[in-house]
Amino acid sequence: MPRTVAGKRAAFRALHESGCFMLPNPWDVGSARYLETLGFKALATTSSGFAWSKGRADNHVTRDLVLAHLREIVEATGLPVNADFENGFGATPDEVAHSVRLAVETGVAGLSIEDSTGDASAPLFPVDIAVERMKAARRAIDESGGDTLLVGRAENFFAGKPDLDDAIARLKAYSDAGADCLYAPGIKTREQIEAVVKAVAPKPVNLLIGGVSEFTLSDVAAFGVRRVSVGGGLARAAWGGFIRAAQGLADGRFDGFKDAAAGNDLNGIFDERA
Repeated sequence: MPRTVAGKRAAFRALHESGCFMLPNPWDVGSARYLETLGFKALATTSSGFAWSKGRADNHVTRDLVLAHLREIVEATGLPVNADFENGFGATPDEVAHSVRLAVETGVAGLSIEDSTGDASAPLFPVDIAVERMKAARRAIDESGGDTLLVGRAENFFAGKPDLDDAIARLKAYSDAGADCLYAPGIKTREQIEAVVKAVAPKPVNLLIGGVSEFTLSDVAAFGVRRVSVGGGLARAAWGGFIRAAQGLADGRFDGFKDAAAGNDLNGIFDERA
């Protein structure tokens, strides 16, 4: 198990060379450490899951809180960690570069940069600006040693602009700008997935499956996908159980505890002496 930052980053890059791996998304130290016990080879943070744990909506957490969270997750596990770094916490290339340097310092093995603006009237950065932001992220990583994997994200399907051709054009531009891995969250059909994989080949593609899917990991591997993340899916599953149990308490019932994990089991998982 690689424990040094350099070792984690090297192991993470190796995972992207062939095959297809699952990249689950913990939202706190406990969920990260539990996922490590299941044999996963890498983890990714989730901006939504972390935001909800802070009682905030997704994309409404400060950069300082996110950086502290990244450092905490990195230090909690021996696995490589890919950072959901939202849109790089900056509109201009210089601002993105500064934020990326700070993220690299946390020890993450990879980080993603979105092309979303947070402005409902213009949800995506124009392609030329988005490319300059990606180039700035690439330079910041290279100036910090170059071993952190850069993921370029086209947010069309999440930003209410589900144009596959535009998403592919953006991903190809981000690849040319230095992204090591490409990602279009929200694509779902085999045809969409294979189109993205073909367009950016030989660069690896991340696929988001955050809910019940007709596909298995083996299926999407056959489509050419290199890694599968679940975004806030695990956090939402946990919140679903909590909400059902809490609503039962509000109604004077205790049946929401029916499928609760046993305390002794959890203590055994997290007891470092075990």
